[in-house]
Amino acid sequence: MQKTIYALGFFDGIHLGHKALMEETRRLAAESGCRAGVVTFDSHPDALVLGAAPGLICTPEDRNGMLREDFFMETVVSLPFDRELRATPWRDFLNMLVERHDAAGFVCGADFRFGARGQGTAALLERYSRERGLCCRVVPEQSVDGIRVSSTYIRTLVEAGDMARAARFLGHPYRLTGTVAHGKRLGSRLGFPTANLAFPGVLAVPRFGVYACRAKTEGAWYTAVTNLGTRPTVSGQGITVESWILDYEGDLYGKPLTLDFYGFLRPEKAFPDLDSLQQAIQDNAAQAQAFFGTWDPDKYAGPRP
Repeated sequence: MQKTIYALGFFDGIHLGHKALMEETRRLAAESGCRAGVVTFDSHPDALVLGAAPGLICTPEDRNGMLREDFFMETVVSLPFDRELRATPWRDFLNMLVERHDAAGFVCGADFRFGARGQGTAALLERYSRERGLCCRVVPEQSVDGIRVSSTYIRTLVEAGDMARAARFLGHPYRLTGTVAHGKRLGSRLGFPTANLAFPGVLAVPRFGVYACRAKTEGAWYTAVTNLGTRPTVSGQGITVESWILDYEGDLYGKPLTLDFYGFLRPEKAFPDLDSLQQAIQDNAAQAQAFFGTWDPDKYAGPRP
């Protein structure tokens, strides 16, 4: 079986720091004649270690899909972060990856910690690799505008609704995926049928409001206006994600939908009547079309839509 060079980490959001790890992993794998892979976990370690995990930037399912499809990782090992793994000494953890998952080397960030009580460090990983004749690279931290790229910082941007700046640190837009579900069909009655997604409970909650998005369905991308919030005008309950996909005609119920968030258009608000709501959504549609139609790299520094 072909050996694998593994990048190590949780990879929430898959930001520019993670991208640097994976680029080094692919480079090292090519030099060594190995596969490029990732070792991650199916839940945030803090959930067990601290008793509560932060809201995630992306679901583990979306993360694993992006690792394979967008970052070309040939192998993704998602380990259950349970009490047994939490108690595993750092050396035994690495031995397990070598013996069970054919690891031929490792790539990690300079601040990476692993093993019981976080006793494993990048320096110990390098020493272990030298002892076993394995490849190893430690990648320095990445920064944007003098700010360290981290999932913690990006989470604060997402929660503030600053998707443009979040995209600068992620290296790609904030993304939600799901299966389109039936709603109350209010949008259809008002002239703007919406595709509704359930908001995953594990995620950090973005600022409630209306966003300019790109929506992918059935293999094509469209401009979309997305309301993320509680629909106060119609006394909604729970967090909903409702997208009016412009220039799309068809039935999306039960089909997969990807939403990439590029810009915050306005906060969510309660309108005095449905006519006012209808006019606001029409205005937001025009804003979204203008946003993508006049994309200016000097004004918007995230990835091109």
